[in-house]
Amino acid sequence: MGIDLPLIWAVIIIFGIMMYVVMDGFDLGIGILFPFIPGKVDRDVMMNTVAPVWDGNETWLVLGGAALFGAFPLAYSVVLSALYLPLILMLIGLIFRGVAFEFRFKAKDHKRHLWDKAFIGGSIAATFFQGVALGAFIDGIPVVDRQFAGGSLDWLTPFTMFCGVALVIAYALLGCTWLIMKTEGKLQEQMHNLARPLAFVVLAVIGIVSLWTPLSHPEIASRWFTLPNLFWFLPVPILVLVTMYGLIRAVARHAHYTPFLLTLVLIFLGYSGLGISLWPNIIPPSVSIWDAAAPPQSQGFMLVGTLFIIPFILGYTFWSYYVFRGKVTHEDGYH
Repeated sequence: MGIDLPLIWAVIIIFGIMMYVVMDGFDLGIGILFPFIPGKVDRDVMMNTVAPVWDGNETWLVLGGAALFGAFPLAYSVVLSALYLPLILMLIGLIFRGVAFEFRFKAKDHKRHLWDKAFIGGSIAATFFQGVALGAFIDGIPVVDRQFAGGSLDWLTPFTMFCGVALVIAYALLGCTWLIMKTEGKLQEQMHNLARPLAFVVLAVIGIVSLWTPLSHPEIASRWFTLPNLFWFLPVPILVLVTMYGLIRAVARHAHYTPFLLTLVLIFLGYSGLGISLWPNIIPPSVSIWDAAAPPQSQGFMLVGTLFIIPFILGYTFWSYYVFRGKVTHEDGYH
């Protein structure tokens, strides 16, 4: 029995996307939360919690896109053809967010509000269109003769719009719990007060998406609700409820680290539910990872370099977060 290269590459891409969602999610969440914190000094602290690491977080997005292009060229061509507009709008949002990061601290006081707006708008736009793209991916992409067979606005549906809003709320909770972990004093107290209502809204949108998806897609409903699959997959929604309960309790007792860790668990469970719904299709509803795979020679050649570079990415990511560990204060920066 040979090595299943498409499966290995699928795992690498899934891992890369998950790392991006987690690591870029909380700094996008900080931009989403900016309107709730009007004070300049507090906003400075919020940005300083991610300023040393935010650009490295996007390495995982580049890795995922490059891996998809090399390992699954059919999926790359079809998915990008179907989602060009939301992905371009997402990238424009990331550009505005990135430029605001660099220029906000250099701007004069009377111009800083412009960069604050760019940071807010870029963060919300990037997150919203990530959610829209995810919703369109779940809805499915028509493929005929190995080419995209749909229209340029097929992604524009009520479900995809709701997924965009849902991801904005989820990233806001991730950013909120990150700030609970990284700040102290009044700003941390504000985040504690904000985390509880955000958690309830996240629970509501998880419930709505979890019902809307199988109701709209019979093949996903049959995967979740037929026996014995129901017993195998039932732990996922149960763990979501348990994790949410633990998150709300942790916020209520003003814990510092637990809310962020439980939010990460919540993100992972949502990601797992998506995987259960769509696996092994890389172009839903019918093109599998094996159907879309590049030739084994290409996948094997790239795998050597990828397995060499991923440990370096993990190493410098760990080291950067380790160096800039601890709380960020108004006066002293990191301590």
